[in-house]
Amino acid sequence: MTTVIKNATVVSPADGLNGANDILIENGRIAAVGQNLSGDREIDAAGLYAVPGLVDMHVHLRDPGQTAKEDILTGCNAAAAGGVTSLLAMPNTNPAADSPETVRYILDKAKEAKARVYVAASITKGLQGKEPTDLQALRDAGAVGLSDDGRPVLQTKHLREAMNRAPKLGMTVVAHCEDLSLAEGGKINEGAVSEALGVKGIPAAAEDCGTAREIALAAADNVPVHICHVSTRTSVALVRDAKRRGVKVTAETAPHYFSLTEQALMGRDADFRMNPPLRTAADVQAIIEGLQDGTLDAIATDHAPHTPEDKADFEKAPNGSIGMETSLAVGVTYLVKPGLLSFSQLIEKMSANPAKLLGIPAGTLAVGAPADIALVDLNREWTVDVDRLHGKSKNTPFKGMTLTGKVVKTFLDGEVVFDEAAD
Repeated sequence: MTTVIKNATVVSPADGLNGANDILIENGRIAAVGQNLSGDREIDAAGLYAVPGLVDMHVHLRDPGQTAKEDILTGCNAAAAGGVTSLLAMPNTNPAADSPETVRYILDKAKEAKARVYVAASITKGLQGKEPTDLQALRDAGAVGLSDDGRPVLQTKHLREAMNRAPKLGMTVVAHCEDLSLAEGGKINEGAVSEALGVKGIPAAAEDCGTAREIALAAADNVPVHICHVSTRTSVALVRDAKRRGVKVTAETAPHYFSLTEQALMGRDADFRMNPPLRTAADVQAIIEGLQDGTLDAIATDHAPHTPEDKADFEKAPNGSIGMETSLAVGVTYLVKPGLLSFSQLIEKMSANPAKLLGIPAGTLAVGAPADIALVDLNREWTVDVDRLHGKSKNTPFKGMTLTGKVVKTFLDGEVVFDEAAD
């Protein structure tokens, strides 16, 4: 049986597509993109944009070990509702994804999920920074990324070894950049708001020193590294300078870093607490400029679910916010609508680029590619209602906000895994 998506505006930067087209799907793959296509089943997408399924290269699924917050299946339900069809699961689970057994557990459970789950295994055992993991065994088990995310790799020699071995294994090192001695005890960005609230702050230098270390290693050994969740203007400048020098560095930011500032924390709501923390208006501007000039290659959510009980106390709550269901809309609202990026540029940073960085078969609508597609109503305004979200946790900083741009249907392997009309 064939399916054809009719009358869509097809936007796929990897394929040079940006205009009216039909998409023919056969046996779960793209069979053709063009005019006047027909199939056994037709879906009228008039007024909608068809884009490659989003690739979120920074997600915490909390499974195994913290499934009260999220699990692999519910996390992928949230992904599908946000148009995300591929995601990279971070290793700070319990136990950590530091063994082939845990990697296989995640991948096996994900076979029934509504999105493709890829695994970033840990660089050190238990994320403790003391003893390296068996990178070859983790790759053989199916991991495609390496990280101690949730923490930096404490011993630089272990990070260096991983960065040098990863390219040979076909893996991507995704680095959490932080100097823990500078960040110790901090809860929010160090600055005017932390002073006003009487809360210990995390200086921007904590991130910047970590970013500088990773870039120095990449430059010294001529090996690639990907910098996670960039939030400061100095880190943007460091990455920009390194790229100009030919260093093999890439970087991502998250939607909250180009849309919100530390002022959002004045209400002492822990849903606005994440690590790195929300920064200043000057940092937000630098993040936007980094997205515009290509310094920042990708937008990823750092989706980090926590229960309401976890987030009840502003200062004691763990860091993190969810984001897969709102990421595209935040991008449209804060970047596309004001004319800072085109919609095609946004999709490139949320689909084509992260797929390329991870070396996975995604981010494209080329003939033969998996039919992973999101249909988007680009002009739809909607209000974020936490009771209508599809994951277990509700800790979004965008709750109650009116955003523009709504995913209305998501396809995985040509099958509908999210349909707003049936939701």
